[in-house]
Amino acid sequence: MKNIIVIGAGVMGREIAYVAAMNECSVVLADISEEQLKNAKGHILSLINKGIERGKMSHEETDRVKNQLKYSADLKKACSKADVIIEAVPEKIELKRNVFELMDKHAPAHAFFATNTSTMSPTEIGSFTARPERVIAMHFFNPVHKMSLIEIVKGLETSDETVEEALRLAAAFGKETVTVNEFPGFITSRISALVGNEAFYMLQEGLGSPEEIDKAIKLGLHYPMGPFELGDLVGLDTRLNNLQYLHSTLGEKYRPSPLLVQYVKAGRLGRKTGRGVYDYSSQYEESKST
Repeated sequence: MKNIIVIGAGVMGREIAYVAAMNECSVVLADISEEQLKNAKGHILSLINKGIERGKMSHEETDRVKNQLKYSADLKKACSKADVIIEAVPEKIELKRNVFELMDKHAPAHAFFATNTSTMSPTEIGSFTARPERVIAMHFFNPVHKMSLIEIVKGLETSDETVEEALRLAAAFGKETVTVNEFPGFITSRISALVGNEAFYMLQEGLGSPEEIDKAIKLGLHYPMGPFELGDLVGLDTRLNNLQYLHSTLGEKYRPSPLLVQYVKAGRLGRKTGRGVYDYSSQYEESKST
């Protein structure tokens, strides 16, 4: 892939851009927020530095990654040179509509578009463009540089050619894939949302502490992370948005826990705000000062 554009420099977008650059792809991370781009650059540099410290990356490799990865606050200009655009903005349909309309207007005719969504319809998102056959969902997992899977989700209009291009892109990123037909929540998000939501109901009922619930899930079910650890990592607001969408499309079993709603209203969103189910205030303040 010649020119990859990642739109959205948040938690997922910055990681996707980093993985693309690590695998010798030319990538531009684009966001309208200069502050978000600055934070993303700092995060990526910290990943690079950790790679050096652990002996997993040479200085030559880090120089190559830095040269492969550019940053831009000019979305129109970035799109105009794209062969592939990966959208990684928050899970809000009107925001995705605005981004895809811009992408469609300014990207070359040959470019294909991937939405990094964990629940939303690539068919609906594709309808925001004049090229729905060139739109697909590529569901990455956080943290992208550690997780091996990408869920490839075909919309109603997605062409076989676009599916093949998405599979080749995932392979270029060094990832395994599963390819599924569209249905709300796909495979992984439906299971993850149920587990995470049930954990909040357990906490609300006083069944156990967050630490005990996470420990039970990790050791008893062999999950690599507990549901509260994972929720704090991806963002409790993201978890709530996903549940609200699944509740509206798949029914009552996905109704968000009132306690989860309360945490989000309180601004306790997880690692990115310094506090979620757990307290990360010391790490949060340290990251703000660097």
